[in-house]
Amino acid sequence: MTHGPLTRSSALLGQFASPASPNAALLRNTVIVLTGTLLIALSARVQVPMWPVPMTMQTFAVLLLAMSIGARLAGVTLGVHLFQGAIGLPVFATGGGLAYLSSPTAGFLIGFLAAAVSVGWLADRGYAKTLPGAFVTALAGCAIIYSMGAGYLALHLGLFPAFQVAVLPFVLSDILKSASVAILLAGAQGVLARRR
Repeated sequence: MTHGPLTRSSALLGQFASPASPNAALLRNTVIVLTGTLLIALSARVQVPMWPVPMTMQTFAVLLLAMSIGARLAGVTLGVHLFQGAIGLPVFATGGGLAYLSSPTAGFLIGFLAAAVSVGWLADRGYAKTLPGAFVTALAGCAIIYSMGAGYLALHLGLFPAFQVAVLPFVLSDILKSASVAILLAGAQGVLARRR
């Protein structure tokens, strides 16, 4: 099932042949992780300012990455992303620093990590190989982000206010993001299938 540091899986990048040497695999994984953290940081800057949670493209980036690279690399990527933010790099929607990991909206940051691992796990097992499967998998990731993000925010605002400000405004956009991720992955799977 595994070939060196890179886990072979049904996730999109897991379908390519593993590098021949451990050093090549390590280099490839490092490039994937750093590219992933850059993508997430950039997606955080594409935003509509809202209080207390801005609307960004992070959910889209996290879901797309997780279904493309699988649970293991997605987990490492999001872990590195959180570390980058914790040491002060401006990778979160409104900056960086330890304060963001203890703020009322910190549940969303942890939710991204949990969703990446969960969605990647489903992708590793082939649940995201079809358009409907990828869409449902993406929606499951959104549900994890909502439950952790709004759940933690509810400790500060109360359950109903947290639902009003951290779930309701985002439902339609996250359905559209999930559909976009599924369509992109289905297109990529089709290209791979034709090249085989």
